[in-house]
Amino acid sequence: MTLEDRAIGAMTGLALGDALGMPTQSMSREQIVQQFGHISGLVDAPANQPIAAGMPAGSVTDDTEQALLVADLLVAGDGRVSPREFADALIAWEHGMREKGSLDLLGPSTSAAVAAIAGGTDPASAGSAGTTNGAAMRITPVAVAVPSTQPELLLRAVHDLSFVTHNTNLGLSAAAAVGGAVSAGVDGAGIDEAIAYGLELSRSAERLGRWIAGASIPDRTRFALQASGGMDENELADFLSGVVGTSVQSQESVPSALVIASYFRDAPFEGLCFAASIGGDTDTVAAMAGAILGATTGTGAFPAGAVAQTLTVSGIEIEPVVARLLHLRRNPVLARTGATHS
Repeated sequence: MTLEDRAIGAMTGLALGDALGMPTQSMSREQIVQQFGHISGLVDAPANQPIAAGMPAGSVTDDTEQALLVADLLVAGDGRVSPREFADALIAWEHGMREKGSLDLLGPSTSAAVAAIAGGTDPASAGSAGTTNGAAMRITPVAVAVPSTQPELLLRAVHDLSFVTHNTNLGLSAAAAVGGAVSAGVDGAGIDEAIAYGLELSRSAERLGRWIAGASIPDRTRFALQASGGMDENELADFLSGVVGTSVQSQESVPSALVIASYFRDAPFEGLCFAASIGGDTDTVAAMAGAILGATTGTGAFPAGAVAQTLTVSGIEIEPVVARLLHLRRNPVLARTGATHS
């Protein structure tokens, strides 16, 4: 696998996982079983889907769309994105979604932060209550653009593309866990090494942002990885949905995504289908797991037909985006200029 193949794999896995979880998002595990049985591929969203009613199989959600928004901003700014620019882009994105009649809007932390900024709040403090997984779900382009061989630079980049909406120990450590694992995978790490790197970066990120009480994401993930080691798939589903959790809260969905990536290292597509079947924030859990699995196993990890359907239905072109992000990776502007906070 080349660097390019792993980077394309990361963005492809993000989109495919997102599309697989689209029809089951915000549904309970029991509701998913009743409606679909076990998810084994891309399916249409039913008319009673609470967020994406009637969307065709292969459609992505806010996870991929916001990740692509981040990618565009990074490329346009040569690796630098001002907080105000980021907030304005998110506001414009949601406005476009509302015009289309979509219910797939900004998450609770991001929505509160951009509303505060629009009302005159300093961007440095707008995200001081953000603990959900919005920053983690859209961090993959940052991980593609910044190498894991420069952990201080990567941590700063994760912070700078997250603090506007998630300026808390939980929100930032969640983004660092996913971003670190993806970046390490793009650089050639195997799944264990990539997750370990992500958790170390997550530990460093816990010292950033406003402290809010909540379980440590690296500690919770390490516990979940150890506890789930000998489980079969049914036991794992029970454990993740009932003990670890799959909600929008970072300390639930991010550890679950990392455990799924580890458990399904040899069957990545089956892992994304599993993530789409266990209930809760399925599109985001599957998207984060997909980004990590794609980064560590490359584009060959996923069925070509499912990938093609997702890209076609959603109107996405992955390779040009990745090429521009890898240009930044090879020319790390942030290392020379420092972070932009104004």
